[in-house]
Formats: sequence, structure tokens, C-alpha cells
Amino acid sequence: MSNHDARTRTIGTKTVGPGHPVFVTGEIGINHNGELENAFGLIDAAAAAGCDAVKFQKRTPEICTPRDQWDIERDTPWGRMTYIDYRHRVEFGFDEYRAIDAYCAQQGIAWFASPWDVESVDFLEQFDVAAHKVASASLTDDELLRRLRATGRTVVLSTGMSTPRQIRHAVEVLGSDNIVLCHATSTYPAKAEELNLRMINTLAAEFPNVPIGYSGHETGLQTTLAAVALGATFVERHITLDRAMWGSDQAASVEPGGLQRLVRDIRAVEASLGDGVKKIYEGELAAMKKLRRVRGDVDEQVLVGA
Repeated sequence: MSNHDARTRTIGTKTVGPGHPVFVTGEIGINHNGELENAFGLIDAAAAAGCDAVKFQKRTPEICTPRDQWDIERDTPWGRMTYIDYRHRVEFGFDEYRAIDAYCAQQGIAWFASPWDVESVDFLEQFDVAAHKVASASLTDDELLRRLRATGRTVVLSTGMSTPRQIRHAVEVLGSDNIVLCHATSTYPAKAEELNLRMINTLAAEFPNVPIGYSGHETGLQTTLAAVALGATFVERHITLDRAMWGSDQAASVEPGGLQRLVRDIRAVEASLGDGVKKIYEGELAAMKKLRRVRGDVDEQVLVGA
């Protein structure tokens, strides 16, 4: 198997890796605020923009919320409630995910999620999800990683807030043959000087048999396009219906119009990268004839051959 082949993975019906179109995921996360209508609106926006998939987050609130935070009260759009009640309020259950599953199939877009605990992996396995995602915060949770590996599905691993040693350990636990490794910086929103996009090259050199992706939490689109130019084969950005909506991730998210531009521009960058082998294009011949005053040997051959 060539190195190129070793670097490809399957997510849903698509192949991810060098030589294949960048796989673009709209990360809905919990930006739906627990409302199915919002989730459908975000799926519509992602499908219309040409994303390959949408992603959710799945938690068992009692497991994922530290016990000392359960009873802390907070103001929410649904009134004042305890933090544990709020966590339940923004969580979808089986009926909602069944509806999401059907809706994504209808819109022709794949979906998957970041399970934050083992119980949530078992929950998601009730559906034929396109992959599983490990959130940066879960990178050091070996029990979760082992359960994800056991599903046999492709696992997308984000590497924010992690040391090189922790990343190597997580790759070892998951096994490198079934993962996509994403560079990420876990600040919301992330500043340009904290993005360190050259990490895409570092990860590619360290893990030669793994496709490298980028999970971005910045505002603006340019830096995500730069990640594609640097070789990211998978891109994920948080998406929202409106950045002014209530919720902690909304401000670092891309609205529908921005998402349209992002996917369009990713495709343009991708088309422009080429193979790195210099050639004289057919379209250059007329310009060569007209503009080059001193003709070289090669010019003569090319023009005669044309």
C-alpha cells in the first residue's frame, strides 16, 4: 500500500485524505440550543453551502458535569435554572436524533457527533453515524478512546489543549489506522497568533499514515483557507444561524452566508494547489508568442509542438 493510500479514511460515503476533496464539516455542537427547528435550519444551511457533514455533541449530563456544578443556578433563555437542568435542556434524546438522522438523509448530508462519555458512544451507535469525533477536551480520556476504537468507525481526533506526548498517547490508544487527526486551538474565539497553522505540517510529518485536518474556532474565514493551503484534508468550523444567539459557542461560529463563501473558497484553493510540477499551459502559448522578446530553445520546441 502506498503512503498516499495509507493516508485515506472513509467518512460516510466519502474518502478523506490527500488527493481527495477536502471534507468540510459544519459543527452544530449545541448551537441548536436544544431546539429541533434550529438543528434543521443549521442542517439546511450546511447542505446548501455544500458541506459534506454536520456534527453534534452528545453528553450524559450526570457524567460530564462536575458534581459541584450541578446546583449552581444560571440565567438562561428559559428562565433561571440549575446547571444540570440546563445541560439536560440543550441535550437531544433518541427521538430528536432519529428525526435528525432522517432529515440529514433527506438533505443528502452525513452526520456524526462528539460523544463525551462511554454511554454517549453507545447511544450514537444506535444510528449508522458517518464517524465519531473526539473533542479536544476528551483527548486524555482513555476509556472513551478505547470504546470509540471498538466501534470500528473512523474517529476524528481534535488536538487542542494537548501536549505532543498526550497526542501520541491518544493515537496509540485509538490506533493510527482508523483516525483523522485535526490540529486545533481550544480558545473561543481563537486569535490569529494562537492558531499555529504550521502544526498541520508538524502533524503530517510525525504521523505519515494519518490524514491531517483542521478544527477551527477563530472568527473570519481566511485562516481556515490557509489551513487548506497547508494541506488540511478535513475542515471543521462551528456554524450558527445567528452569532448573536444565546450560547457560549455562537460568537466563534460561521453564519450561513459565511459558510457558503467558506466552502466555495475552499474548493477554489483546492483547485489552485496543483501537483507542484511546472508545466507550460496551453493558455500560455499565445502570451508566450506575443510577449516573449528573446525566445529560448524550449519555447521553440513548445511552439512547434503546439
